[in-house]
Amino acid sequence: MTLTIGQVADYVGVTIRAVRHYHQRGLLPEPDRDFSGYRRYDANAVVELIKIKTLADAGVPLGRIKELLKADPDEFAQAVSHIDTALKMRIRDLQAQRHRIAGLAAGDTLFLPAKIVELLDALRAIGVSPATVQIERDGWILLAAKYRDLASGAAHEKFKALADPDFRGIYLAYDRATDWDPSDPRLEQIAEQIMAFAARYEPGPGASPPEVAGDQLTMALMSPPGDLPPAWLRLEELIRDKAQAASA
Repeated sequence: MTLTIGQVADYVGVTIRAVRHYHQRGLLPEPDRDFSGYRRYDANAVVELIKIKTLADAGVPLGRIKELLKADPDEFAQAVSHIDTALKMRIRDLQAQRHRIAGLAAGDTLFLPAKIVELLDALRAIGVSPATVQIERDGWILLAAKYRDLASGAAHEKFKALADPDFRGIYLAYDRATDWDPSDPRLEQIAEQIMAFAARYEPGPGASPPEVAGDQLTMALMSPPGDLPPAWLRLEELIRDKAQAASA
């Protein structure tokens, strides 16, 4: 007695599409067609299909199944051992991927060192807008990807600088100006505020500036990636012009 492809698929518990796929992969020989044009499967074909399904369900790649079907017991055991090793490596990789995906729930900590996350939290705490925090966060991601230790150190210094009310004032002024028109006269006031802050750390005769003062201002005005708000670009121009005028 012979069976149609549908009957074979139903008996073994696979789809007709799977049977045809096994034919295409050379795992299961295609039987001859009967006078009606239908392929007919005998008992041997059913046995082979059961073997293929069992191996596939066990996780054996289709590319190795044909080899295993023809292997003697020793070759079969060795091949299964190799497949098992490969599966263990894949499981380890998947577990690592799961760990990384789980880290997505942690937000910034997935991309950034703890010191930078602490800084971003501090910026939110003093009232910096989400849009500005996002701009800064992207800048830190770029920096930390290449210079993780340097970025952590810079973030730590900037975090300490936030204790200075003048420094916080500059930061919040920048944030408020995000949506201003570049011609807004208030930008001139912010530029003066920044210049006054910078002047506090200019060394006098025989003096040296504090270790982190320059870094604080530099990091405060660090240019993040992407398009900056036009008002910020105008501020940079004003500060540059004032610095040049002061040094002339």
